[in-house]
Amino acid sequence: MSETSVVVIGVFDGVHKGHQLLLNRAKESADGRSIIALTFDPHPTTVFAPDRAPTMLTTLADRVELLKIHNADQVAVMKFNEKFAAMSPEDFVQTVLVNQLHASTVIVGKNFTYGHKAAGNVDSLIQSGITHNFTVDVQELKADTEVISSSRIRKLVIEGKVEEARELLSRPHRLDGVVVHGEKRGREIGYPTANLGNIDGQTIPADGIYAGWLTVGINFWPAAISIGTNPTFEGARGRQVEAYALDQQGLDLYDKNASIEFGWYLRPTLKFDGLDELLVQMKKDCDKARELTEK
Repeated sequence: MSETSVVVIGVFDGVHKGHQLLLNRAKESADGRSIIALTFDPHPTTVFAPDRAPTMLTTLADRVELLKIHNADQVAVMKFNEKFAAMSPEDFVQTVLVNQLHASTVIVGKNFTYGHKAAGNVDSLIQSGITHNFTVDVQELKADTEVISSSRIRKLVIEGKVEEARELLSRPHRLDGVVVHGEKRGREIGYPTANLGNIDGQTIPADGIYAGWLTVGINFWPAAISIGTNPTFEGARGRQVEAYALDQQGLDLYDKNASIEFGWYLRPTLKFDGLDELLVQMKKDCDKARELTEK
C-alpha cells in the first residue's frame, strides 16, 4: 500500500494568514505523513465566468514557493479547465484524492465546494471520507476572529491599502515582471526608475506613491515606487508601475526579471506646476521611503 498523505485543498491565491492556518493544521496532524497542497490553475472563475475572473495576488510560481515555505512537502497543481470542471464530486474524490494523492486526512476551509457545478461541499466530503477511509478536517479561515479571504485582500490592494493587505498576507504584496524601457524621464532628472512590464493578470495597487522594495536577481534595494500616468508631463501615456532603487545610480536592469514589494502608501499621484516642484516632492518621497524601509 502507498504511503498516505495529508491533503490541504484550495486555490490559495496569496497564501494568506487564513491559508497558513490550514497548512499549520496539516503540520500538527501529519505525524510523519507527507503534506500535499492541492491547488488549481488558472483560477476556477476564469472557466465559469471569464468576465468576472479576478486578478491574482500571487503568480503560480510564487504560490508554489509560498505553499512550500508554509509546510507543504509537495504541491499538486491541477489544471482547471472545462474537463476538470465537469468532473462529478464522487469522481474528484476517487480519482484525485484517493487514487492519485492517497489522502488519509483532507483539510479544507468551511466554504469549500468541489465537483461539477460545485455540487460537493464539506458535508458530502465527510460522507465520502467514511466510504474511502479518510478523515476530513474543516477549518474556518480566521485570524483574531476576522475571516480572511483573497477577495478581501485583493480589494485592499486595489484601494492602495497595502499596509492592511500586508497584515493579512503576513508579508508585503508584490508584483513580478520584467524591467522594460520607459520614457527615460527619471534618468534625465536624477531618479532612474525600473519600469515593470509583463504584469498582466496580477493585482496592481491604486495609483500613488509607495515605499517598498525592488528585487532584481540577488539584489534587494529599498525603493520609492510610483503607479500612474505621470500627469506633470505633457502627452498621454499608459499607467506604469516603476520603482527607484534608493541612492542607486547607473544600474542596468533592462530585460531582467524583477519584483516590486509594497510596504507603505505615501501619497496620491499629483500634477505639479513644473519640474522644480516635482523634484522637491520626489526628494521628500525618497526620504520618507528611506526612513520607513530602514525600520
